[in-house]
Amino acid sequence: MIPCAPSGRRIRQPDPVINRSQVLVLGFFVGIWIALVAILTFTPDIYVQVLNPPPDRRTAVEIGFLVALTALIAFLVVGVINRWRWTFWLIVVAFLAGLVRVPTSIFELTGVLPAAGPTWYVLLQGVLGLIQFGIALALLCGYRKAGVWGAF
Repeated sequence: MIPCAPSGRRIRQPDPVINRSQVLVLGFFVGIWIALVAILTFTPDIYVQVLNPPPDRRTAVEIGFLVALTALIAFLVVGVINRWRWTFWLIVVAFLAGLVRVPTSIFELTGVLPAAGPTWYVLLQGVLGLIQFGIALALLCGYRKAGVWGAF
């Protein structure tokens, strides 16, 4: 039931603080951050291969990498919560591009491309690409229904 003002006009209900589209993206970011911390804790060699730090600065580079990615994710989280238009489109484009991870992972697993890490990591990259693509499609459905950051 929609409450009425004393004049008989309907009072507009405020938009929910966070809708389904935002929860989906925020959940993905939380999951990615947890995975990043777990990988850096249990198998840091994956990122050491890519970052190639000097042996005496390995820990500092790992911590710097975690801090930089945490800051980026936190900034994007603020954009999602505040429903910034440019953040929406950045995330949609980046997540649509996540589909490229799937054939890349397949090529790495079949030996066409050199593997970027152990098999589980290559599979994780492919699965994350599919999840990103699915989220991008959901965001676009929400956009068609209610505009930027609209619930799907």
